[in-house]
Amino acid sequence: MTSSPNEGEEKEGPVIRDKRRIDPETGEVRAQAATPAPEAPVNGGANGTDEETSSLKTQLTERLADLQRLKAEYDNYRKRVERDRVAVREQALGQVLSELLPVLDDIGRARDHEELTGGFKSVAESLEAVTGKLGLERYGEKGEPFDPVVHEALMHSLSADVTETSVVDVLQPGYRIGERVLRPARVAVADPDPDAGSADESGDGPDDDE
Repeated sequence: MTSSPNEGEEKEGPVIRDKRRIDPETGEVRAQAATPAPEAPVNGGANGTDEETSSLKTQLTERLADLQRLKAEYDNYRKRVERDRVAVREQALGQVLSELLPVLDDIGRARDHEELTGGFKSVAESLEAVTGKLGLERYGEKGEPFDPVVHEALMHSLSADVTETSVVDVLQPGYRIGERVLRPARVAVADPDPDAGSADESGDGPDDDE
């Protein structure tokens, strides 16, 4: 009996692989083969990272600039509100204190004539103390330089005793709150006498009779 050339060789058939996760014979979970990690791109990977970093830095710089601008605007707004609040307070306070100036004038005249005595003196001093705490300041003194911003000149004269326009008499004191003038000081002023120097020179010269 002649044997075929392929006799004795194992006949190949289809190969079946069981991919079920649970082993039907043991009932245990089969170990899964590790999934290979994706390979990094050979070209262009570093450039992509640099571009992304540069973009993030640009966005961060823009956001920081926005925050700084908002902070500056808020600081300016806060300062403006505070300045307006102080101005409104001074204006309201000034209106109230302006109504008291005639009373303070009467107190000053009574003091000058030594009529500030008894209970009237106590009340007057209390009123002056309260207005002082509120920021009211009286000003205007003889001998101080004349300032048209805070002084109102009612009388002018010439004097050899001054070297600049100066206050020689206070007719009515001035009052202010801080830099705000409620009432200018009404004063008499004297200007330097231009003829005083020439008169002195003529008087000091030698006598013509000698």
